[in-house]
Amino acid sequence: QVQLVESGGGLVQPGGSLRLSCAASGSIFRLYLMGWYRQAPGKQRELVATIPSGSSPNYADSVKGRFTISRDNAKNTVYLQMNSLKPEDTAVYYCNANIQVALAYVVGAYWGQGTQVTVSS
Repeated sequence: QVQLVESGGGLVQPGGSLRLSCAASGSIFRLYLMGWYRQAPGKQRELVATIPSGSSPNYADSVKGRFTISRDNAKNTVYLQMNSLKPEDTAVYYCNANIQVALAYVVGAYWGQGTQVTVSS
């Protein structure tokens, strides 16, 4: 089975920084698109950033210039560096990955359980 585990969330003051990590483990033939989503209480889940396996990353307009997504394919890990955090960034952040578990298998979408990010003074 495939598992995604997020870490790095916590409480931070406005203007502060956090770095989220998401490590994929289990039966993985190849990782394709990886990304981060977030969901605040009472709101829909929204895309934050994605990074394809062989292309440039994409960002939501609300985080451009403040967040940076990166990946380490050797470690099956994706990161989200969050700078200049604002109270409106408060949410549960979820890791997502499209994963092929074997050579002849269809690519599937996998989700982590989420990590809480709270931006408050």
